Amino acid sequence: MRLPTFQYRAPKNVREAVRILAGEGPMAQVVAGGTDLYPNMKRRQVEPGTVVGLREVRGLRGQRWRGGTFRIGPLETLRSLERDARVRKNLKGLHEAVASISTPILRNMGTIGGNVCLDTRCFYLNQNFEWRRAIHHCLKCGGDTCWTAPGGDRCWAVNSSDTVPVLIALGATFKLMGPRGPREITAEEMFLVTDGREWLGKKPDEILTDILIPKQGKARSTYVKVRRRDAFDFPVLGVAARIEGNGRVERADLVLNAVGPAPVRCSEAEKALVGRPLTDDVIEEASELASRVAKPLDNTDFMPSYRKKMIRVHVARALVALRSQAPIR
Repeated sequence: MRLPTFQYRAPKNVREAVRILAGEGPMAQVVAGGTDLYPNMKRRQVEPGTVVGLREVRGLRGQRWRGGTFRIGPLETLRSLERDARVRKNLKGLHEAVASISTPILRNMGTIGGNVCLDTRCFYLNQNFEWRRAIHHCLKCGGDTCWTAPGGDRCWAVNSSDTVPVLIALGATFKLMGPRGPREITAEEMFLVTDGREWLGKKPDEILTDILIPKQGKARSTYVKVRRRDAFDFPVLGVAARIEGNGRVERADLVLNAVGPAPVRCSEAEKALVGRPLTDDVIEEASELASRVAKPLDNTDFMPSYRKKMIRVHVARALVALRSQAPIR
């Protein structure tokens, strides 16, 4: 498959990149590592007239710890985060999520900003152009039918980012820059969507400039993932879990992904954990509550019934992993 014809722009700073995006309108797309956008372009899922490359933009790389807060530049490669000893020790869930993405070769190119902004996916969408044309396209690609749920008017393509549920659980915030100036939103606000066609709270003419993770103190986090192969594949379920407290749980964060257009917070399961120790019975109760909030559909790998069962299984595995983690000192 070949890339379609497009104009490539290489701005040197954020403001120049924003000006290009504002001037080109909806026909412009941002590219960082290119590990997702270019394959999508080859399949004609997106055909931007202009691609704005961020590789030369100053200030979008690097990572630093300041006062316990961790700042990550969106162009930081997944591989560099995977290799960072401080991330491995203090943000175990993020390290596990990053290390699970694709393959080492692609993690050398892929960026955390690209993974945060990863396009939604669906079995009916992620096929070549001729295949999609044969079924008259879907809602996300110019058609009038969602083939996952043909009777509705919503796109059910799933958010398959591995880092997003962890960043939500960690309480991360995103800094954005657009023509109207800078703004900051929480990771949870970034994904308050119900339609796979509009999966980001970031506007098309805005650029992600910073990922900020607050001081975690002694909180522990983990990430577990379901996929057909142990490497390369996107998740069909991602579970991010974070707890505060050593004897009894003082705060719990449980976030699922790859089960719908947006990540799903398991609020009732979180409440069931607070004030209680992580015993087998408590974990079983919380896992059952978590499994009730998501309704996987037949739009990605494995049967929906199997994916539904795996929510309970892997939430339990995540909580058992947190119980066995040594407290952070």
